[in-house]
Amino acid sequence: MIQACIFDLDGVIVDTAKYHFIAWAQMAKDLGISFTEKENENLKGVGRMESLEYILSLGNVEKSDQEKTDLAQLKNEHYKQLISNINNEEILPGVVSLLDELKSSHIKIALGSSSKNARGILNALDLMKYFDVVVDGTDITKSKPDPQVFTMGADQLKLSPSHIVVFEDAYNGIEAAKQGGFFAIGVGDENELDNADVVIPGMADFNLNTLKQVASL
Repeated sequence: MIQACIFDLDGVIVDTAKYHFIAWAQMAKDLGISFTEKENENLKGVGRMESLEYILSLGNVEKSDQEKTDLAQLKNEHYKQLISNINNEEILPGVVSLLDELKSSHIKIALGSSSKNARGILNALDLMKYFDVVVDGTDITKSKPDPQVFTMGADQLKLSPSHIVVFEDAYNGIEAAKQGGFFAIGVGDENELDNADVVIPGMADFNLNTLKQVASL
């Protein structure tokens, strides 16, 4: 029986990944590093400092710990500026109707995101009211594929992972869910998310009945 759902944020609930790419690409350009959208795919579900380390490695650029902290902060300020005017158009199709169904069916809802801006985004889009638990990058010490962000959510929900469905759009996120003992639904390309229990192209045609059919926990 499904007792709760945990959602990733970027690429599952909202489309803010493009803003992360713009901010990282600008930082990379300033450092003389080539950074493409394809390479950006490797940052899905990855924390800020780990993402920075990856980009620096692309250009074989060495920085001190303090310089890395400053660069990560600069990138985040740029990202926050880009999303300062975020609106409901950024919410992906089908998300609100699914959240409404889950809420009315008394199925718990949690967020499990590596983003340190998750709470601000949920508040800006008036989505916080749906969530019983929010675990984001300010709460965790280990990034996906470590399952910490999801197991922490399960602990706060006081539920077993075996009764929780995780929605993720990144391979590392799916890996984290599976390692934690959750049922993992991949949102996106089935060729890129072949480690998921089930893959759906998006939430547009997905509802609670479909969820119960594909995830018979």
